[in-house]
Amino acid sequence: MFRSLLRNKRLKPMVRPMTDDKKTEEAEDRGERIAKALARAGVGSRRDVERMIGEGRISMDGKTLETPAVLVKSLKGIKVDGEVVEQASETKLWRMHKTRGMLTTHKDPEGRRTVFDKLPKHMGRVISVGRLDMNTEGLLLLTNDGALARWMELPSNALVRKYRVRVYGRVDEKALAKLIDGITIDGVHYGEVDAKLEGRSRKSQKDDDGPRQSSANTWLTVAIREGKNREVRRVMEHLGLTVNRLIRTNYGPFSLGTLPIGTAAQVNDKQLREVMADFFGEAPDSVAAPKKTRDPSKWAKAKKEPRNKPGAIRRRKGSDQRTNERSPERKAGRGGSSDQRKARPEGERKKARPSGNRSRPPKK
Repeated sequence: MFRSLLRNKRLKPMVRPMTDDKKTEEAEDRGERIAKALARAGVGSRRDVERMIGEGRISMDGKTLETPAVLVKSLKGIKVDGEVVEQASETKLWRMHKTRGMLTTHKDPEGRRTVFDKLPKHMGRVISVGRLDMNTEGLLLLTNDGALARWMELPSNALVRKYRVRVYGRVDEKALAKLIDGITIDGVHYGEVDAKLEGRSRKSQKDDDGPRQSSANTWLTVAIREGKNREVRRVMEHLGLTVNRLIRTNYGPFSLGTLPIGTAAQVNDKQLREVMADFFGEAPDSVAAPKKTRDPSKWAKAKKEPRNKPGAIRRRKGSDQRTNERSPERKAGRGGSSDQRKARPEGERKKARPSGNRSRPPKK
């Protein structure tokens, strides 16, 4: 009876869960969103690309795009402002010392100066990691990889931004200490803000009572993790302080250092991959930067053991033969053996050198 039931029972086919490799293959078959692909190519951030599509500045196969909901499998036929978009190169990052009065944007309708106006041509198309407003100076990071810029900007990665802030007004150190728990201003919540007087530890601030009787202008050091729009200025204004100078000195593991004003310097590739190992470990492939295949035939090969030069053995044998044919006189030394030296005439004998330490004249 049980056998008949097993025969008549219809077995359902086993459904296996989709592996990550298959998901990746299916994603490659469907394509990649054009905003993501152009961001990886260094055209701009994803939001910038979507805005450019709305302005009619991006075309594909001769047709102007009207919506960012387009999937692409390559950058072939895509143009931005009439220029062909090229494949992205390896991820690179530059440190720039931004000056006051410059905008962090590629184009300004009013014709004001931007940080991209005088960049060297060899840098190619780059985008900024975050933004600095017009009157903020200091460290600005530039990259040709939109994915890297987005990763560094995400609040979830909590990269610390450090600033030197010069404020006008009386500084209440207890109010500064409370910012470590965050603050809400006009309905906008700002996370952890580590602010203290420059050159003073947080412990010394807690021991003080009342506001600090300082001069009109005071320097502070401020560290934030979210990097919201004008965050430092708004927090200082909420405390009754006016910011009259703002300098960013650090962004994550990168610092301004002694970089001259208005110049840009590339971060060493080895250093970049070491300090940003989390990003490079998680960075997905993109149609803008196809994964490179390595050809083992072009790899450097181990050096073979050095061989003797032609004729080396023959020369070595000849030298050995000449050594064996030396006269007994030469073998025994310059003067020959003792018997041979005795057989020589007295006039030809050389004076024997005194053995042991030579006698020295007595010291006076």
